[in-house]
Amino acid sequence: MFTTRPELQGTFGMVASTHWLASSVGMAVLERGGNAFDAAVAAGFTLQVVEPHLNGPGGDLPALVWPAGRERPLVLCAQGPAPRAATIARYRDELGLDLVPGTGPLSAVVPGAFGGWLALLREHGTMELADVLLYAIHYAEHGFPVLPSIAGAIRNVEQLFRDDWTTSADLYLPLPEPGSTARNPVLAQTYRRLLDEADPVEAWYRGFVAEEILAFQERAWLDSSGERHTGLLAEDDLSGWSPTWEEPVAVDYQGWEVFKAGPWSQAPVFLQQLRLLEGLDLGAMEQGSADWIHTITECAKLAFADREAWYGDPGFVDVPLATLLSREYADERRRLVGETSSPDLLPGSPDGRAPRLPTPVEDAPIAAGVGEPTRGDTVHLDVVDRWGNLVSATPSGGWLWGAPTIPSLGFCLGTRAQMFWLEEGLPSSLAPGKRPRTTLSPTVARRPDGARYGLGTPGGDQQDQWTLNTFLAHAHHGLDLQAAIDAPGHHSEAFPSSFYPRETRQRHVAVEDRAGEEALAGLRGRGHEVEVSGSWTLGRVSAVSRDPDGRLRAGANPRGMQGYATGR
Repeated sequence: MFTTRPELQGTFGMVASTHWLASSVGMAVLERGGNAFDAAVAAGFTLQVVEPHLNGPGGDLPALVWPAGRERPLVLCAQGPAPRAATIARYRDELGLDLVPGTGPLSAVVPGAFGGWLALLREHGTMELADVLLYAIHYAEHGFPVLPSIAGAIRNVEQLFRDDWTTSADLYLPLPEPGSTARNPVLAQTYRRLLDEADPVEAWYRGFVAEEILAFQERAWLDSSGERHTGLLAEDDLSGWSPTWEEPVAVDYQGWEVFKAGPWSQAPVFLQQLRLLEGLDLGAMEQGSADWIHTITECAKLAFADREAWYGDPGFVDVPLATLLSREYADERRRLVGETSSPDLLPGSPDGRAPRLPTPVEDAPIAAGVGEPTRGDTVHLDVVDRWGNLVSATPSGGWLWGAPTIPSLGFCLGTRAQMFWLEEGLPSSLAPGKRPRTTLSPTVARRPDGARYGLGTPGGDQQDQWTLNTFLAHAHHGLDLQAAIDAPGHHSEAFPSSFYPRETRQRHVAVEDRAGEEALAGLRGRGHEVEVSGSWTLGRVSAVSRDPDGRLRAGANPRGMQGYATGR
């Protein structure tokens, strides 16, 4: 099996992420005596600086956290909820909207990433905030390399910045050249001021950061609906929020235990796919063949149909998760997997309950140059240390193109509210204080021999397809972590996108051309509408693991040329 790089092996520590600087920062923390959680926090803050088009301080954070002495991992949910003023009536009746805009102030939720990283550091880390934040401050003050993707993201919204989002223009224009050095001195100043506060979390959610966020929310900015709107966040939205620690949901798959976050995210679709696939003989199929891709794609479409019909914040809706993850339910659903591509979105009826899907919104307005639909605008990191602590995290949101920059703070708010539906009675319908059904979905697993794994990827709706591809290549065909990451990728978009304007592509499957003409022709013969993607374009998976004997392993995605693993 061709690989772009070797699988890293060692016994001291491993860090894998979507940017080489974050991976290096994580390793530096481990070498200073920090544990995996210290390293993850330092790498996470660094990613906010060096990949500002993919995440930021105003975004979100889900993580799976596995302390060495614990039998099962924990889920850290730092996904901020909708403002208390965010009602369907407000958006539809008062503002005349059919969808929450994909960009701008109306799509903001409580920014959870900062509170999440601090919760991880305080509950499981060993270092002080100043020790792990100094790296992000360094790159914000002294500079970081401008990736081609950063320059491209700014170019896409350059005119918007000049005409309307002038606070963003002040930070990101003139348009930087790829390879040049960028800085964010205002963000560095924000972080230094937080370090001077007695309680940085208090300062963020109830002090000077909250005050600046709320004052900025009062200004009206152009968004993807083509209209100007102000934001809805209020003082009690910020002051009343804190991240939560939750138990994971899990299934066993051919001796593996796989752990995910709950249905406030899309994460259980990974587990539903495993339940469907365990009744099919994947081991007898050639990895990357038409049979392999067709089988996985049709199971994905069934799982994602259930996501649309049933997933939502369990604090607001009754999600029949036990049934959705049961073998009996999977046996019933598996009968729908045929020899040809299904054109229909087919959710099931767990416990006899009738499913209900969102009503498609036709011709949602997309204002020229006002942000763009997202596929992959996220980061990921995995860390494992010599003591056996492991963390897998997928921070996201607060993208530079998603909302105007708050000039006094050096970052913008996230746009996660676009994942709500403005239709009553759906599990993911908008409600005050409700968490959006996010796409963010890190994974941890335990192999039958006890080895522990952490893996994940950016990619929006594709996350639990690209990560599944890597997992299956490793579990079924014995590819090492790097080879499994390097294997040709594929995914489907034959279900409603989680992002504005919520498009669906029936019978769609995207496949890297490295899969070969035989596989592509075989998929077309089965009725799939095949999108042939570039050889190294689908997925940005990274992964780490720890064997029972203490050997550590890591791999990172070569696509985009910025994901790297480091370790020793």
